[in-house]
Parts: sequence; structure tokens; C-alpha cells
Amino acid sequence: MTFGYIGSMRTKPGHRDDVVAVLTRGEAGLREAGCRLYAVGLDPEDQDKIWISEIWESARHHAESLQLPGTKAAIAEAMPMLTGEFSGQRVEIVGGLGVS
Repeated sequence: MTFGYIGSMRTKPGHRDDVVAVLTRGEAGLREAGCRLYAVGLDPEDQDKIWISEIWESARHHAESLQLPGTKAAIAEAMPMLTGEFSGQRVEIVGGLGVS
């Protein structure tokens, strides 16, 4: 079943662009790990909030991607720049433009 995840994270003031750079530089390995869509967005109403939308081949692919060395390194690099405020929603993808 195609798996989706929509989440947000809050950066410490002045670190949003640094975290975006960390989040967007590992894109090449994501496709190989089973990722169909990985989109990083900025919140127009909150300069310290980042939104991420993901679509994966399956929930297993997503979980396994979190164990990749590059993913672990990116998380370790970004964490000191984050406040610890996260939101997340798992979804079952049923269709849409560019999804199938």
C-alpha cells in the first residue's frame, strides 16, 4: 500500500534555511530507497516552521529509509537547530496527480 507522511518541524530562530539545506541535499538516495515524492516547504505564516510531504512505496520503505547512514547523519546534523516541536500525520495514498 502506498504510504504518505505529512509533517512539520520548528527550527530555532535563524536556522530555517540551514535545516532546509540539510533536508534537501539527500534527495538522490531517497528515490533508490522507495520514495516517490519528497517535498520540503516553508510556512508563509511562520518563519521558523518547515513542512515536509512524502510519498513512499510502503510504510516499510519509509521506516527503512530512516536507518540509512545518510538519513541518520542528516537527522544528527539538523537536530541541534530544531526546537523539538514536530507534527506528523501518516496517510494512505489512494490517488492523485503524479501519484500512480
